[in-house]
Amino acid sequence: MSKDYYNILGVQKSATEDEIKKAYRKLAHQYHPDKPGGNEKKFKEISEAYQVLSDKTKRINYDSFGTAEPNMGGFGAGGHEGFGGMPNWENFGFSAEGMNFGDIGDIFETFFEGMGVKPRRRTYERGADLEVIEEISLEEAFRGATKHVKIKTLVRCEICKGQGGDLSAGFKSCATCAGQGEVREQKKTFFGSFSQVKLCASCHGAGQIPNKVCASCKGLGKISGERSIKIEIAQGIENDQLIKIKDAGEAGDRGAAAGDLYVRVRIRPHHLFERRGSDLVVKKDLNILDLLLGKKIEIPTISGGKINVEIPAHFNLKENLKVSGEGMPRLGSFGRGDMLVNFMIKAPKKLSGKAKKLLEEIEKSE
Repeated sequence: MSKDYYNILGVQKSATEDEIKKAYRKLAHQYHPDKPGGNEKKFKEISEAYQVLSDKTKRINYDSFGTAEPNMGGFGAGGHEGFGGMPNWENFGFSAEGMNFGDIGDIFETFFEGMGVKPRRRTYERGADLEVIEEISLEEAFRGATKHVKIKTLVRCEICKGQGGDLSAGFKSCATCAGQGEVREQKKTFFGSFSQVKLCASCHGAGQIPNKVCASCKGLGKISGERSIKIEIAQGIENDQLIKIKDAGEAGDRGAAAGDLYVRVRIRPHHLFERRGSDLVVKKDLNILDLLLGKKIEIPTISGGKINVEIPAHFNLKENLKVSGEGMPRLGSFGRGDMLVNFMIKAPKKLSGKAKKLLEEIEKSE
């Protein structure tokens, strides 16, 4: 009985290449013989499982026949091998001339279905997702905003309500698939002869066809048009953040679900404020005399108002002065960030003799 490589690595049979690699690295690190508590036998078993499951061809053979060997579970027995150990397909009733290798996907699809594993059948195509960019100001990001945008895309045909046919003429059962929406066909592959279920090409899986194709959409159920979308922008939204609006994308085929719309919000640079997360940085010119006299400094706010701040004694002007709660709203939580004031020292244009004398007296008193 073959080893269960999936169980050895602790992954599902549907695991991706990355999941298999991640599981192998974790276990190899744990059981490596050079590590304390390592297990050489277990390590070799893990390595063997990874060698098979990380190789696409070996994994297909293993999933199909329980072995990764190229003879595919004993096709070579009974004199059926050809040159180099490969099966001689003519012994199975196939010739190189009659074999079509053009669609390897169909070959494996029919093979797995013949083993009782049904492939996922297609239905009508869901509409494509769309993405648009909406620019807003920093003030709109602060307050929140409602925007209305118009998007040119494929929309549902209202003449036939997305059904692709003239509703007044009605629909009839598809003769090709007898109303089943799918057809079964016999197909020969180099694995043998298998029965395959396919989407009906006549009705595209609907099981019925219109007596009269819709003249407006030519049977697609959608036409070129325009959507008008209302976008609610939350307070404190971040730059480049995506807003998903379900079913606001392109219409699907013949009544299938529409795609989604993704709105990427871009916040325009501000002439006063620089945003750092939920904090705002503002530059402020500071007159040296105002500083020496201890005057309060007027600072603009993002809300459109002004506040007066006092510079604390011994404050290092190389640092930013923090004004708590005057930044941006914190998205998804209460409260606001802070405003950070970056002072730019400006010397007066000219000092009077009286002012110089006063400064000299201040210097002496220090």
